Amino acid sequence: MKTIKQTGLILAAALLTFACGQSGETVETTDAKEVAATEGQTLSIDNSATAISWKGYKPTGQHTGIIPVMDGTVAVDGGSITGGKITFDITALEVHDLEEGSEMHGKLTGHLQSDDFFDAANHPTATFEITSVEPFSAGDVVAEEEQYETENTPVAATELNTETPTHWISGNLTMRGTTKNIKFPATVNLNDGTVTAKAGFNIDRTEWGLSYQDESSVADKAKDKFIYNTVGVILDVKAN
Repeated sequence: MKTIKQTGLILAAALLTFACGQSGETVETTDAKEVAATEGQTLSIDNSATAISWKGYKPTGQHTGIIPVMDGTVAVDGGSITGGKITFDITALEVHDLEEGSEMHGKLTGHLQSDDFFDAANHPTATFEITSVEPFSAGDVVAEEEQYETENTPVAATELNTETPTHWISGNLTMRGTTKNIKFPATVNLNDGTVTAKAGFNIDRTEWGLSYQDESSVADKAKDKFIYNTVGVILDVKAN
């Protein structure tokens, strides 16, 4: 049985139902690993049908949005994914919970791209490069950890996971010049030259140096002066 340890930061979109007091988890994060050797046919990412949605939390509220895809490929051989890479445009990051053009929308968008978070001026893109793809077994589980409870406690990763995962996908995620390997369950379909993959999971933003108001450094959490380290992520990928 595989157990994937998870802690807490969350990106989802409006389809997620939030329950107060739930535990949250983040993906297993390790040092960067060797990228998978791509074999077989190379398919191109369909930018219009591919997106990464995010959701961040603080005790006093939540924010949602997307990071658009720039380009990418997925390699397929004999009905199996052998590799792939996707590049995301941090400079085009979108905030969806605030009215576009409003003062608050502009402030949050600018703040997320600033040195406090993604440092888009120096690191305008993020990448995800596959290192391995393994079958998902019925006995595989995701372990949970408790989080500090507020009205906006991050959603548990088990609620973000797809209902019927088919594979474990591991890959090197690079943001803000830092590369970490993450592993998460996904539902993958290969049909007539098209690959689709859907996944939902949490990451700990501080692993990539996005440490503004890091909750672990707050001595008195009762003052609510922190941002949860857990960010929810929803991946929806299509390649032709």
